Amino acid sequence: MTKTNKIVLAALVLALATTGFAQDTVASNDANNNEGLAAIGKGLALGLGALGTGVAQARIGSSLVGAAAEDSSKLGQLLLVFLLPETLVIFGFLALFLIG
Repeated sequence: MTKTNKIVLAALVLALATTGFAQDTVASNDANNNEGLAAIGKGLALGLGALGTGVAQARIGSSLVGAAAEDSSKLGQLLLVFLLPETLVIFGFLALFLIG
């Protein structure tokens, strides 16, 4: 095993071990019992949408620079294609408010 694998494995074991010692302070019939899971879902909705947008725009941006260097008359059309992945963040932001 490499050093990185050992660190990841140790972190995983410690993370799983701490859930066994977690104390349930909310009554099981309480309506607010899922607030933590909702917060995790909100963070994942926005965070993964932003991460996907960053990956997509990085690849599109490098291609856009190359295409604009060859033919600068198509720059407006290329910028529109560059902005399309930004809708992922908008959808993630919308889901942030829809998750209750």
